[in-house]
Amino acid sequence: MADEENPLSQFDISKEETDKLVSEVIRFILFKFHQSSGIPIKREDLTQIVTKNYRQRNLATHVINEAKKKLSNVFGYDLKELQRARASSNAQSRLPQSQSSVDSKSYVLVSELPLEVFRKHVVDETTSPMTGFTFVVLAIVQLAGGKIPEETLWHHLKRMGLHESDEHNPVFGNNKQTLETLVQQRYLQKEKVSGPEGSTLFYDLAERALDPQVSEKVKDYISQILKNDVAVVELDD
Repeated sequence: MADEENPLSQFDISKEETDKLVSEVIRFILFKFHQSSGIPIKREDLTQIVTKNYRQRNLATHVINEAKKKLSNVFGYDLKELQRARASSNAQSRLPQSQSSVDSKSYVLVSELPLEVFRKHVVDETTSPMTGFTFVVLAIVQLAGGKIPEETLWHHLKRMGLHESDEHNPVFGNNKQTLETLVQQRYLQKEKVSGPEGSTLFYDLAERALDPQVSEKVKDYISQILKNDVAVVELDD
């Protein structure tokens, strides 16, 4: 009963020490998320903040859960755990370089503020082009059934003036690296599939793109395109 009333008793650690650990985890999350342009934060990195000086079992889990509550109550952020996306086909070869972190738990910050408040007080205007690029790419992949060959994806991006070989785009800089950022942010995942004519690189929708909130926004974006009679990309080319 005492343990239920005072959960810290099982860890033999003071409230002051716990509060300090929670603050360290929150600072790390906020700094890391904004510094790395939304790339997911590995749980093991958060755990190491606790375990470098403390060895109590389950203490890291308790601290991360407390940090999650404070991020929501104080900062208006949901510390959302990403669920591993399943491959959409029987791939012969999975690319390791951008997918290695998928094997461990990771988190992203999602604003809980009302959309109009978030846009007015939080959105950084310099990130708007990247947001637009993200929605365009996800819409193309979704219209293709959630999976598209790399060559076909670039074919459609070229129609919008985005060439794979362009390393000096006035907005994005290196176009190919900008697309790779979506893989690092876990909106897309790359999959190499072997066939009779050799290997083909595919882009699949990954965890963040499959999240219901993001998926619905992409569907709304596609609906707006159709509603405004903008030329729809033919994805069977």
